Amino acid sequence: MAFNTLTSRAVLLYDEWIREAVADPRSENWLLMSSPFPQTIIIAAYIYFVTSLGPRLMENRKPFDLKRPMIIYNFAIVAFSLYMIYEFLMSGWANGYTYRCDIVDYSSSPQALRMAWTCWLYYFSKFIEMLDTIFFVLRKKNSQVSFLHVYHHSIMPFTWWFGVRFAPGGLGTFHALLNCIVHVIMYTYYALSAMGPVYQKYLWWKKYMTTIQLVQFTLVTAHIGQFFFMKDCPYQFPVFLYVIGLYGLIFLILFLHFYYHAYTKGKRLPKVHQNGTCHQNGNYLHKKSE
Repeated sequence: MAFNTLTSRAVLLYDEWIREAVADPRSENWLLMSSPFPQTIIIAAYIYFVTSLGPRLMENRKPFDLKRPMIIYNFAIVAFSLYMIYEFLMSGWANGYTYRCDIVDYSSSPQALRMAWTCWLYYFSKFIEMLDTIFFVLRKKNSQVSFLHVYHHSIMPFTWWFGVRFAPGGLGTFHALLNCIVHVIMYTYYALSAMGPVYQKYLWWKKYMTTIQLVQFTLVTAHIGQFFFMKDCPYQFPVFLYVIGLYGLIFLILFLHFYYHAYTKGKRLPKVHQNGTCHQNGNYLHKKSE
């Protein structure tokens, strides 16, 4: 009883701190935005299901045949990503942003609200993408539920809650735009692959996926990196830029390491790639048709 009371008080104090820590009042009443605790529960449930409960439930069952749901899901992610690309462009990146010191606009102008709402859409899309892992579990592809895969799908919505709540816009959203672009390519591959061998001839561009991802992380790192060489950039929450920069740099190094051993040294692709898997954003590019 005492523990529950203490926990309740801690939650209330944290919620009060969030509201008073110059949080963006525009997003306070949006779904999942009033407090980080509801999303924390969802993320914890996701981790528990894909790492423990799900595999145990499927242990003595046959894998589900999810070919049709996966095709629909993948094309839906492509359509949603295209919509977010358009919204990110129209709310700033093709409509006033300089690609240098772009600060967050906290006004109630239509463009500022449009950017804030697009940031929330991107945040919410991270919960939808948790279905990637759930499909693996239901199809008994447990070897593909790696630590980095689960880590990525967990940390992205968690960190983006703070982005939407405190800094929905400005130069901290460029990586989200790039990520949506890459997702259009990646999930198109997933969808066509899930449609069966007859569509394999349309997947000739698979060999460029690693290069596309290298370009993504190079652009993210370069774009964020310029902030640290600017003499005067009044971006409101520099801590977010450190997080984005570190994230982009880590995965750029991982991809360069993979690319070097897979191509530059002339070796055969690592076993992980031979199995139809290549890393993407802490995610993995799997042959979902398997």
